[in-house]
Amino acid sequence: MRAIQTAVRRWRTATRDQGMSTAEYAVGTIAAAAFAGLLFKIVQSPEVRTLLSGVIKKALQLAG
Repeated sequence: MRAIQTAVRRWRTATRDQGMSTAEYAVGTIAAAAFAGLLFKIVQSPEVRTLLSGVIKKALQLAG
């Protein structure tokens, strides 16, 4: 039993501070939301809409 307790204690010590804390999750979430907003703005621009529409039309013409 003591061997298991020792192994668990070593494992806990070895795995400390792995992963993100709550504050890091918050910063990561805000950064991801800002990036998504930027991408949304870019995709909504007339130039990109025209380009995407052309790609979709060409793909549909090739498919059928």
